[in-house]
This record gives sequence, C-alpha cells and structure tokens, in this order.
Amino acid sequence: MSKLHVKKGDIVLVLSGNDKGKQGKILRVDVKKSRAIVEGVRIISKHTRPNAEHPQGGIIKQEAPIHISNLMVVDKNGKPSRIGRKKDENGKLVRYSKKTGEIIK
Repeated sequence: MSKLHVKKGDIVLVLSGNDKGKQGKILRVDVKKSRAIVEGVRIISKHTRPNAEHPQGGIIKQEAPIHISNLMVVDKNGKPSRIGRKKDENGKLVRYSKKTGEIIK
C-alpha cells in the first residue's frame, strides 16, 4: 500500500463531481478504501432513529466520504498543487508542492 497525497487537516480542492470547485478541510482519511471526509463537501441526508444523541431522531445532514483521486491539496498561497515527496536535510521524507517547491507541513 502506497502513501497518500492527502492527510487529516489538509485544505483540499474537489476536482470532480457535484461539489467540483469547492474547498474544505479534511476531517478523516480512510487509508484502506482511499477515501476522505471533507468538511462541507458531499453533504447527504441521513435518516436516524431516536437515540441518546438525537432524542427526536429525524433527518441529519452530514458529510459522506469522497475518493482521494478527486482531491488536490491547496498550498499556503491558496493555489492547488500536485504533491511530491523528497528527503529534507535530516533525511526525513516530507511532502512538497510541485508548483511552488515549498514544503507542506
């Protein structure tokens, strides 16, 4: 299994689908399924039964997972960029923006 180009906390741009062009922060990444949950993207209506958390039950709006191939990381300048990996001066593998060359977190 290879490393993914996105991490929890990254700001990403949606490349395709109904939410194309939207930006959001990654809340969770499912590595095995190669999917991520992005804040404010791919909102679905989930019907729930009454429980302790929602005593009334009803319809709840929440984010659904989106495949990571449809996401592109946005760098500090606010521009979407492809991601590369290189070793820094300590020999540790870090992600960098291929557009600007700066290291991402």
